[in-house]
Amino acid sequence: MKWELRNEAETLAFGARLFECIDNSCVIYLYGDLGAGKTTLVRGYLRAAGYQGIVKSPTFTLVEEYRIAGRRVYHFDLYRLAEPEELEWIGLRDYMEADTVCFFERPQRGHGVLPTSDVNLQLVVFNEARRLELSGESPRGKRIEKKIKKSLE
Repeated sequence: MKWELRNEAETLAFGARLFECIDNSCVIYLYGDLGAGKTTLVRGYLRAAGYQGIVKSPTFTLVEEYRIAGRRVYHFDLYRLAEPEELEWIGLRDYMEADTVCFFERPQRGHGVLPTSDVNLQLVVFNEARRLELSGESPRGKRIEKKIKKSLE
């Protein structure tokens, strides 16, 4: 499914819709160039969950953790990863628990070590807007995709 997100508010709103459509645990891969809106989308998700603090890109910290609405949310940015095996060194498996939502920016850098995705989101800068493409990759992801599509009808 594809959408055009014309501005930051629409990107935040899509993140909020994603929150409404995810029941508990989920692995989400975020693809897109610098400035494509990946962190903005995660911010929209967290705001919908009730989080009011600062949501920053984990480019330098590798992961940001949020505990909100009975869930643990981890936002990873794998930009600084030298090799996928570094994820093992930081204890990636410890992050993969029940009722956990994990967003992975630049998941291609963790290929072979990351858990498989439920949902893939591709953000592409298109003129002044963003083009977003969502694909459900697992049975859970396909249910989420259907929920989002239904919520837009």
